[in-house]
Amino acid sequence: MSRPLLPPDRVLPHPERCDPARPDYAEIVRRHAAAIATGTPWYLDPRTGYQVWTAQTLWERGECCDTGCRHCPYLER
Repeated sequence: MSRPLLPPDRVLPHPERCDPARPDYAEIVRRHAAAIATGTPWYLDPRTGYQVWTAQTLWERGECCDTGCRHCPYLER
């Protein structure tokens, strides 16, 4: 079964969930992109070390879980 493709406009985190002015924003985007490229469902947050689900993983779930995920692809853009 093929994975549903994440729309390109959903790759970057919604600014309400991850402020682009954060000092670690570029690193978050880099880690997120690397995880998606390798098919890894999560990456480690550079500040906390917590696992963060990728937008691709969340997209594959098929719906929003309403828990405030950083990379939720279901938020209106």
